[in-house]
Amino acid sequence: MNRITYDELRNLWLEFFKSKGHTQIPSASVLPENDATVLFTTAGMQPLVPYLLGEKHPGGKRITNIQKCIRTNDIAEVGDHCHCTFFEMMGNWSLGDYFKKEMIAWSFEFLTQKLGFKKEQLAVTCFAGNANTPKDEEAAAAWREQGLTDAQIFFTEKDNWWGLADGGPCGPDSEMFIDSGKPACGPNCSPSCNCGKYTEVWNDVFMQYLKTKDGSLKPLAQKNVDTGMGLERTLAFLNGEGDVFMTELFDDCRKKLEEVSGKAYADNLVPFRKILDHLRTAVFILGDDRGIPPSNTDQGYVLRRLLRIAIRNLKKLEVNAFVLPQLAECVINKYKPYYPELERNRAFIVAELEKEEQLFNRTLNAGLKEMDKVLARVQGGVIDGQTAFHLYDTFGFPLEFTQEAAAEHNVKVDVDGFNACYEAHQALSRKGAEQKFKGGLADHSEKSAHYHTATHIMHAMLRQMFGDTVAQRGSNITPERMRFDFSFDRKMTPEEVKELENKVNDVIAQKIPVVCEEKTLAEAQAEGAIGLFTNKYDAEKVKVYTIGTVSKEVCGGPHAANTGDLGHFRILKEESSSAGVRRIKAVLE
Repeated sequence: MNRITYDELRNLWLEFFKSKGHTQIPSASVLPENDATVLFTTAGMQPLVPYLLGEKHPGGKRITNIQKCIRTNDIAEVGDHCHCTFFEMMGNWSLGDYFKKEMIAWSFEFLTQKLGFKKEQLAVTCFAGNANTPKDEEAAAAWREQGLTDAQIFFTEKDNWWGLADGGPCGPDSEMFIDSGKPACGPNCSPSCNCGKYTEVWNDVFMQYLKTKDGSLKPLAQKNVDTGMGLERTLAFLNGEGDVFMTELFDDCRKKLEEVSGKAYADNLVPFRKILDHLRTAVFILGDDRGIPPSNTDQGYVLRRLLRIAIRNLKKLEVNAFVLPQLAECVINKYKPYYPELERNRAFIVAELEKEEQLFNRTLNAGLKEMDKVLARVQGGVIDGQTAFHLYDTFGFPLEFTQEAAAEHNVKVDVDGFNACYEAHQALSRKGAEQKFKGGLADHSEKSAHYHTATHIMHAMLRQMFGDTVAQRGSNITPERMRFDFSFDRKMTPEEVKELENKVNDVIAQKIPVVCEEKTLAEAQAEGAIGLFTNKYDAEKVKVYTIGTVSKEVCGGPHAANTGDLGHFRILKEESSSAGVRRIKAVLE
């Protein structure tokens, strides 16, 4: 198999599915719009949930893209050869159009004819069935039609079902693997093993059920296909590198890090990988058109955490100069042809990295002073685990730093106690993430639609009050409340807050119809429609929501049918979100 470049792999995917009648859509933001359930866009299907539930997509029933994704649930795993917090997901979707037979045939065609794998190298898994759902013989039969033998088709229950714990679209999936040819690890060896014989390359999800709140399943009115193939891992695998950090995606940044550190990647795998991964993720968060600075809440907290891990690992490499901006330039230059927002926001990226690196260095210096105090009062020659974790959590001191400083004074560290505190902290973080995800990705209820419409009205009224420089910087909607971030350089006065509230309620009282029309992006812009990130929408057709003469926005929906349906609008709080960005929290009563 010949080597394949990043550009070639992207084009292979997109052109293949365009040849199958799919509309190519741009990647959505990594910072979800109007989605209270997650901090980041974690999969290509996430921005498409309204359409998976039946809303009409401007691009039609067949769409494809390469989506920027961020997953932070396995930050601790970064450091091996394949885990990344930021990655690109190649995906295609059927929104109530084709289903298992067509998708499996195309999967086989792409793997064998486009990527060059032999039929004999493939292994697949299908849903084994359970008390509620039958065994997926339909998918297995489709694979047999492509020439796979029963020895290449495996059935599992746990690994071949996709769905959210709290309900929504769900269904069986079929995963594709490449058999390395290594001997089986035993009589039960299968793609579910971790023995290294099989490598996963692709997943086809068949959303054919709807899970209700009581846990029961019923057939989904619109059967969908949702697939995903990780670009970085596929690129590494195809080129025989076995290490995503040795692909061309990291080449320039890796070489720059070797230059500034005077150390070789091969001799310092874990710190290099953590720096390369976390810095790339930070660049995409900062470089997004909805980019946010590091902070102590929500996405800003995750960004800060990633950067501080990167900086701590730079210290391990004995790099004391401020180098994050230099490394970031490598990332920007590599990806800007595909994601031009990185170039547009280059100055913001560099400035925020410089500020955070300086801030954390001051924090580390404060931590050194705290360490002196700890050593002065240590009892029994041991720093207890809780204190060691406090140094880590508050001052960014990794356990190794504390151990090294303690050893210089013949003091030990309670490592088990530290690990217990760390694990408790991780469990709390996971619980928080689950709460963030709970109940909501599939929530496009009537109440949420009303709140979505209210954000459009409030956005228009803010621009009426303060001018066109006011722009939406994000929103967070649940069926209980709304949160709206907008660019503005000062605190609103109580009188202005009340005026805004009155203006929104006046629009509601007028009972104006909310009209949705499909137009080209050029037509929408010519009519004065605004959009948070118009570059994320397909250029052929977009949805434009118009509220009389009040508001005209490019948006994916869903919305109320009439402003009179919204009820009474009340602002709970106006506060700072970050530098130059204000936040309004409000309810509909």
